[in-house]
Amino acid sequence: MIMKGRGSANLVKAPERKGAMAITIRPAVPEDADGIAHTFLESAEYHARLDPERYLVPAIETISARYREGRQHPPDARGQSITLVAVRSGDIVGFVDARLEQSPDPMHRHLIYCHVAEIAVSSGYQKQSIGTQMLQAAEAWGRRQGAEFASLEYHLANTRAGLFYRRRMGYCVASMTAIKRL
Repeated sequence: MIMKGRGSANLVKAPERKGAMAITIRPAVPEDADGIAHTFLESAEYHARLDPERYLVPAIETISARYREGRQHPPDARGQSITLVAVRSGDIVGFVDARLEQSPDPMHRHLIYCHVAEIAVSSGYQKQSIGTQMLQAAEAWGRRQGAEFASLEYHLANTRAGLFYRRRMGYCVASMTAIKRL
């Protein structure tokens, strides 16, 4: 698990690149489902190439229905979760799913985490600060909800994401998840 502490960074609007079109980040609505699904599938294809034993590319209809019906978050997270979309010229170019979580481990302090469950930017829009803006917006939402830390997970082979989270966004490794095929 990668975590970011409360004092690490305040929400700051990422600077626009010269000639770049403005990005709007807002809460998702059911009508955004097809745009989210396209970006989700690009991310799924990338992850399936990284680790084909664990990742697959679902049908676009499955993902569209999931977001249209609000099933992207666990039922117990309703009211404590959000999906944000990045919109450029009316098109969904990225999304982030975040929810509030607390560890059930009695050894852990009772801290609220803003857990980023999914984040993706369409391939044609990467390296334009969209991921930065979406992650900062999710962190700001979590902070407003009382979260003290932000957390997320990423595949170890996804070095691009690891560098982004640690170097650019200030996250640090807090725990490791080890797996073994049975």
